[in-house]
Amino acid sequence: MVIQIFAKEYHYNKSHPYLFFIFLSEIDLFLSLPVAPEAVSGKDRIVDQERDWPSSVDREQQEARLRAKAKRRQRKSSSRDSGRESFSENVVVVVVRPGSPTIRVFDRKCRSGKGRGLPKKGGSGGKGVWGAPPVVYDLEDPSYEDEDAQEGETIYETVVLELDDEEFNKTVTPIIQEYFEHGDTNEVLALLEGLTLGRRKYEIPFLAVNLSLDGKASHRELTSCLLTNLVGKCLSSGDVAVAFDALLEELPELILDTPAAPQMLGQFIARAIADHVLPADYLEGYKGKVDCDHVRVTLNRAAVLLSMKRGVLRLDNVWGVGGGQRPVKELVKEMNLLLEEYLFSEDAKEAERCVRELEVPHFHHELVYEAVVKAVESMNRESPKRIMKLLKSFWESGLVTADQMIQGFKRVFSMTQDLHLDIPNCYPALESFVELCYLEGVISKQLHDHCPTEQVNNSC
Repeated sequence: MVIQIFAKEYHYNKSHPYLFFIFLSEIDLFLSLPVAPEAVSGKDRIVDQERDWPSSVDREQQEARLRAKAKRRQRKSSSRDSGRESFSENVVVVVVRPGSPTIRVFDRKCRSGKGRGLPKKGGSGGKGVWGAPPVVYDLEDPSYEDEDAQEGETIYETVVLELDDEEFNKTVTPIIQEYFEHGDTNEVLALLEGLTLGRRKYEIPFLAVNLSLDGKASHRELTSCLLTNLVGKCLSSGDVAVAFDALLEELPELILDTPAAPQMLGQFIARAIADHVLPADYLEGYKGKVDCDHVRVTLNRAAVLLSMKRGVLRLDNVWGVGGGQRPVKELVKEMNLLLEEYLFSEDAKEAERCVRELEVPHFHHELVYEAVVKAVESMNRESPKRIMKLLKSFWESGLVTADQMIQGFKRVFSMTQDLHLDIPNCYPALESFVELCYLEGVISKQLHDHCPTEQVNNSC
């Protein structure tokens, strides 16, 4: 019977070695128990009369203890085996190659986002400690080697976006307006090179020409000079050509503010071709392709200027030379011409217009000087009165300031000795003219008293 039970238990627990071990221990304990004489019958009964056999009650208690101990062992073994089985069933085996980012999943270091898992303060951390002292490198030391540069340092560059329409107008418009005041093309070039224009380079000549159309002739001359200096440095001939194409397209709108825009734009094109800013065949591209009358007037104006004899050379003064850029001799010549025209026509308004076109308010004292000299040396009695009326017109309109008027008269006063050599009656003629100007309110009493006389000159 014991062998049959053993066979059944082995067949049931062969997959559970631990349970089978418990079963063997129970068999061992069972076989070690003493057998009662009544349990053995027949020939196999061996009776030891001297042995103290335990009673049936002690035997039952021993068996109960053995069964309880076996149950406890079985419960412990079943819980351990179930844990192993559940772990083996739920575990997922992941094969990770060394160096793979996935290995960080199994890393026991803190990955909460605070730090890189390195020791704090370079290993010099702790309570009340400032950390390791900094390492100071001398970049000028020839023995210094930049490890990052050898390994390939990552270089970060700042990318500046291209200017939009609003930013372009706010940035470039003040630059051009200031250029009309100082006339320094190098400063304009330096400012434009600091901007990210991209495909908006053609808008620079477009804006400059557009602003100069509403300005003076000197502004247009400065614009032509600016285009000449910018081409090859900041602009190309193609950019200027695109700008003039856009101006021709908007010519009907430009006429609303500047009626003379077609003629001015034609002069700009002719001057640009003469200065090699535009290609020589620029006008050829519009032949037979123009439908707008205003554009046709512009192109005809440019063609006429270029077809004139020695027209390319004369186009340097297509706007006239104005302002402080003109030579002094040329300015004096222009002033003498307008004074002679006034003495002939007595048109003070035309004389004022000519003076304003010269754009030399700081040089108006020369105009006063030339006018007074003409009044003194003129043999015509009406000339001093006409010149006095012209000076009075300049004074009343504010074209000639008080400082320029006083400076012009004082220059004549200081030159009376030299004038006396060429004009014998210089002193009486000058006294008469100064008295006339004083009576008409052109000069002050103080300036009138400074007028030199022949008696004072002889006494000196």
